[in-house]
Amino acid sequence: MKIRKGQYGYRDQHKRNRTFLVALFAAVIIAQLVARQLTSEQAAKNILTVMAILTVLPMANLASPLLASWKYRTAERSFYEKARSYEEKCTMLYDLIVTTKEQILPLDAVAVHPNGVFAFCSNEKTDLSKAEKAVNALFKANKLDPNVKLIRDPHVFFRRLDSLKPASEYEDDGVVDYAAELMKNLSM
Repeated sequence: MKIRKGQYGYRDQHKRNRTFLVALFAAVIIAQLVARQLTSEQAAKNILTVMAILTVLPMANLASPLLASWKYRTAERSFYEKARSYEEKCTMLYDLIVTTKEQILPLDAVAVHPNGVFAFCSNEKTDLSKAEKAVNALFKANKLDPNVKLIRDPHVFFRRLDSLKPASEYEDDGVVDYAAELMKNLSM
């Protein structure tokens, strides 16, 4: 079963898929270099060398985000079960990794609500004020109100979600869906 971006378990599945593809590319590169050593014609050696070099480029494109997100795993199941109970009030996204120019933001849960976007960031080293500024600038650039709030403490995050009224009590102007899609697009 394929887990899509924004669903629980995405980070771990994405990491497994990317690791498999990087390993496959590495095997192809090694096979090309071994074939280069086994051939005696210079033209064939040159072609196999160029093929190996060209194969490295897509592998690097797959490997660089994998290395950047390697240490971030999917949140514990108990956290997900608790966050899932708020899906009636707002749109919930899980396992996003948003990158800014300066930081990598592992967002375990994101609540997209007409009153704003509230995200739980599990990384203790994240400078939340800088990260909020960066994400709000991205929202503003995409013609959305810059009302993203990053929260590190899970109790504060769930208290904030408790204080929200159900999104169905607000007029649906498509902003919530647009903001949710933007958060998915910003994620690796």
